[in-house]
Amino acid sequence: MKKQIGILLSLFLLSNSLSFAQKKSDYKIVNKFHVDGDAGWDLLAKEEGTDRLFISHGTMVQVLDVKTGKVVGTIPDTKGVHGIAVAPDLNKGFTSNGKDTSVTVFDLKTLAIITKVKSTGINPDVIMYDEFTHRVFCFNARSNNASVIDAKTNAVIGTISFEGNPELAVSDGNGKVYVNLEDTGMVVVINTTTLKVEKSWSVAPGEEPSGIALDNKTHRLFSVCGNKLMIISDVESGKVIANLPIGDRVDGAAFDSDSKRAYSSNGDGTLTVVQEINANKFVVLENFETQKGARTIALDTKTHHLYLPTAEFGEKPQPTAENPKPRAKIKEGTFTVLDVQLVSK
Repeated sequence: MKKQIGILLSLFLLSNSLSFAQKKSDYKIVNKFHVDGDAGWDLLAKEEGTDRLFISHGTMVQVLDVKTGKVVGTIPDTKGVHGIAVAPDLNKGFTSNGKDTSVTVFDLKTLAIITKVKSTGINPDVIMYDEFTHRVFCFNARSNNASVIDAKTNAVIGTISFEGNPELAVSDGNGKVYVNLEDTGMVVVINTTTLKVEKSWSVAPGEEPSGIALDNKTHRLFSVCGNKLMIISDVESGKVIANLPIGDRVDGAAFDSDSKRAYSSNGDGTLTVVQEINANKFVVLENFETQKGARTIALDTKTHHLYLPTAEFGEKPQPTAENPKPRAKIKEGTFTVLDVQLVSK
């Protein structure tokens, strides 16, 4: 009898294994949008309720119509632009310009530049709009602080200091912003009304957290880390709930509240998909193949499409005394935005 049970168990496990191996991905690259220009890029932002995608690209922001695949506008003179924040309720957009320490304010409908605001820190990087307070938070990478701008008046109203380098941030829409501090491996919580840091916690065993996403219903925060881990923590207690393996060279994260899936965009050419089973249980569904360099991400929460910019690269130069960490050059005419769709649920 034991032998029969053993045989049946082996057959069952083999069947499950074959079924898993034959399972097709729930995701598909449905479009590859070519975008002119050979400069570097960083973050991008999807304007909800429209077909427009804002892409940081060298010294400008390009606006891509994801329905037609055409660039429908540009925001020029954004030197070293890193991020874009949109405020539809105020008909404004904001860009963080790392090389001239400024924030460009533009008209969201016409894309015309309204003004430039001087940052209170060095190398403006991640930027976000908090609709709860109508404030823009611009995180300055080289001065460990954030400039706070009144989005209605375009005036700087404060500076928040951190004990570490701020990376990406996410708002809960109710007066709290969560920020990853990359070099110290911490999450800090900002009160967007008082502009005070209220609390912080470690993402250990995660190291060098960058991308961040939030499930507002279960109060779970997803921090993706440089040591190939996604750390999931409870925003109320700061307790780490789970850690899961992700791809290498990560920079972005997103969470889809409808499918209850978290995403990690990895520069090694994979998109790690994590399913939230419940508030305390999470599983890696797959590492979907994208393209090398696709390390940042934007999610359209209405259509559930994911957008990832990347390009093809030449050979990496040898290090020199003048340039100890050389980067491979982008191949001319290869800058692309991948359009990834969830094809089944």
